[in-house]
Amino acid sequence: MRKHLAMFGFVLLLLLCVCVLPALAQTSVKGVCKDLEGKPIVGGTVVFTNQDNGQKIAVKTDKKGEFFSLGVTPGKYKISLYKTDDDVKADKAMFFLNGFPVVTGENAIDFDLKKEQEKQAQGQGVSAEQLKQQQEANEKIKQQNATIKTLNEKIVAANTSMKAGDYDSAIATMTEATQMDPTRDVLWGILADAYRGSATKQTDRAEKQKCLEEAITDYNKAIDLKQKATEADPKKNPDDVRRVAGYYNNLGDACAKAGKVDDAIKAYDHAAQINPEMAAAYYFNEGAVLTNAGKVDEANAAFDKCIATDPTKAEAYYQKGVNLMGKATLQGDKTVPAPGTIEAFQKYLELAPNGPNAQNAKDLMASLGATVQTTYGTKKKTK
Repeated sequence: MRKHLAMFGFVLLLLLCVCVLPALAQTSVKGVCKDLEGKPIVGGTVVFTNQDNGQKIAVKTDKKGEFFSLGVTPGKYKISLYKTDDDVKADKAMFFLNGFPVVTGENAIDFDLKKEQEKQAQGQGVSAEQLKQQQEANEKIKQQNATIKTLNEKIVAANTSMKAGDYDSAIATMTEATQMDPTRDVLWGILADAYRGSATKQTDRAEKQKCLEEAITDYNKAIDLKQKATEADPKKNPDDVRRVAGYYNNLGDACAKAGKVDDAIKAYDHAAQINPEMAAAYYFNEGAVLTNAGKVDEANAAFDKCIATDPTKAEAYYQKGVNLMGKATLQGDKTVPAPGTIEAFQKYLELAPNGPNAQNAKDLMASLGATVQTTYGTKKKTK
């Protein structure tokens, strides 16, 4: 009996020896995160990305800027530090390390952005303050580029809406754009175009006038911004000059439709002075506005300036001839045209024998008893 008990004790001791195993070593990572001022980064996120399988582990920093995690699989990791959850979503890391080896046991990794900045500055041969300024400038450029991208998208959307006749959507889009960046003339110019287009859709007179007033205000903002930029540029980019002239031309149209004839004429004159290459078109528009306002003599003076600038502008001759028709007189039963009337129609036919107003010009000349002569032949008068 005593022999069996001794044997049982030996077996029990052996089993106990077998069951007592050494504790397995666990893998852990810990560290402290500090910002550029050396202060703890509270509520930040440290993301471990396994570079072999892509597995990610995210750890939050506490009030001391410290983080700790157990169970990280050994391997090579990209370790990224983010200030907020939004930065994590946008993948805007404050700092990161590639190829950090996580080994079995305890791993320590600290993020001290101030020291990292000093190291980087030493590597580039600049001071830490200079490097900080460079980084801030680069970040500003990055933000500006992102803003410009958004603004360009809004411009495309607004132009698409206007082509479809949806001016309200274009107005809403460009209003947002001007709120994002009120310093860009092109945004105000397109917003003004949208209001001017919207005016053509309005059936209510008051609403139409309101749209035109908005367009006038926004064209003036665009002109002011672009002129200041152009004056500050010693090279005087021709494209900038043409753009300002274009704003003045559109401003003239908006003023004319709003019943502000004098303001319209001033705008067209400014456009012609700024961009002489297109002066003929601007003077023609001026003549059209004055004709519609019943100011025939002033209108013909504008058409004369148009012709002087571009002698091939056929429509200017035709419109001048039409205005002169009103100055014809009667001598007995005969209509006597005002001086220059027949010549204006004749010149139109010479330049545009198949133009949209060719037949009208012939009929008007015939009504005055004139012989229709053109470079391509003659036609006797009809009674």
